[in-house]
Amino acid sequence: MINILHFIIRKLIVLYKCVEFQILDLFNGSIERSITNKLEKIGVVFESVGSKRDDNYEHILEKCKYDKICRLQLINKRLLTDMTNRGNIALGEGYMNGDFKFTNDESDITEFVTRCLSNNYFRHYFNCWNSLLYDVEFEWINLQTSSKAWEVGKKHYDLGNAFFRSFLGSNMVYSSAYWANADTLDKAQIDKLELIAKKLDLKPGMVVLDLGCGWGTLCKYLAENYGVSCVGITVSKEGYEYAKRMCHGLPIEFLLEDYRQLNQKFDRIVSIEMSEHVGFRNYREFLEVVYRCLKPDGIFLLHVTTITDSTIKRIDTFIHQHCYPNISYPHTQDITKGIDGLLVIEDWHNMSIDFGKTCFAWRENFIKNWSTISNQYDEQFYRMWTYFLSVGEAGFNSKKYELAQIVFTRPEFKSRYIVAR
Repeated sequence: MINILHFIIRKLIVLYKCVEFQILDLFNGSIERSITNKLEKIGVVFESVGSKRDDNYEHILEKCKYDKICRLQLINKRLLTDMTNRGNIALGEGYMNGDFKFTNDESDITEFVTRCLSNNYFRHYFNCWNSLLYDVEFEWINLQTSSKAWEVGKKHYDLGNAFFRSFLGSNMVYSSAYWANADTLDKAQIDKLELIAKKLDLKPGMVVLDLGCGWGTLCKYLAENYGVSCVGITVSKEGYEYAKRMCHGLPIEFLLEDYRQLNQKFDRIVSIEMSEHVGFRNYREFLEVVYRCLKPDGIFLLHVTTITDSTIKRIDTFIHQHCYPNISYPHTQDITKGIDGLLVIEDWHNMSIDFGKTCFAWRENFIKNWSTISNQYDEQFYRMWTYFLSVGEAGFNSKKYELAQIVFTRPEFKSRYIVAR
C-alpha cells in the first residue's frame, strides 16, 4: 500500500514539475542572470559555448573570498531553468547528461559543490512550496520499511563486484578509511578496521554482530586477528555470496535479512555506514533492536554520516534517484534523540576529514580503472559516479556532513570505557 501511495505521489509531483518548467522557461533569460549573479559571488562562472568573456575574471575575484575561479561551460542553457525547477537533482543530471562541463579541470566539481554547500546556495531552492513538495514525497511516507529495505541491495550493492573493486581497492571496504597514519587507501582501510577492533575492546570467544556487513571484510579481520566469531547481515545478494566465499572456514555466519528480524544476544555490535539506510522514521526502532541484541556489558559502535546543518534535507534527491535509493542521512540530533533512555554515549569521534580524503581516493581509483569495466557501463554511468564521489568529498570538505564513530553502552555497563584512537 505504501509503495503504491508513494508511486502516485511521485507521479503527481513529476507532472506538476513538468508544467512548472514550461512556465519558468518563459523567463529563462531572467533566471540565467539571477543564478549567474549569485554564483559569481562565490567565484563560480557559467560560460556559454563560444563565450568571449575575460579569462582572468579579476573583477569577480576582487568581490569574493576565493582565490580561484571555477569555470563551467554551459552547453544547455535550459539547465539553469531546470535547476530552478528541480534543485540539485537537475544539477547532477545536467552533469550526467553533459549539459555543462568544467573549463579547466573536471575535478573542479568538488570545489564547486563545496562552495555551494558552504554558502548555503542549495537552500535557495527550498522555498515554502518546494519544501512542502519534498516533505510530501520523502518525509510523510516511510521509505525505509522492511519491504523496501531490499531495494538498495538490488539497485546499488548488486551493481557488480568488479565495479566496486575498481575503486574500493583490494580490501573491498565501502566506508571511510582512517588516514591518521596511512598514505595509501589500502593501509588506511586496515587502520580503520584495527581502530574499530580497539574501540570494541574485543576478547577471544566473544560474538560480534555486524549490521550491514558489506563484503564481509570487517568480520574476516576480527575473526582472524581477535579470535572472535561473527554474524554479519546484509540485503545484498552479491555481497552475501562474496562474503561467504571469502570467509569460508572461519567462525562467521552471514545472513541475508533485514535488521528488524534479529533477536539474539551479542557481546559486541557494530554498524558501519549502514544506518543511512534506516531512515529517520526508523532510528528509534533500529536502536531498540541494538538494545535488544546487546548484552548488558556489551559495546555498540556506530560508524555513521550525519548532517550537521538541520536546514539540509536528509534525502539528497539526486543520490536517491540515481545512486542510493531511499538513502537518508540523519541529522546529528536524530541519533541523540533515538538513544534516549536506551543507550549511553561513551565516545564520539569526528572523522570527517578522513571521509573526504577517502572519497577523493575512490574517485581517483574509479577514473584510473574505468577502462577495465567500461565495456559493462556507459558514459552517463561514468559521469554519474564521478559526480557522486565528488559530491561526497565536497560534503565533508564543507563540514555540512560529519562522519562519526560513536561508541555506546547500555546503562547497565559498569566498567570504565577506555577511548581508543
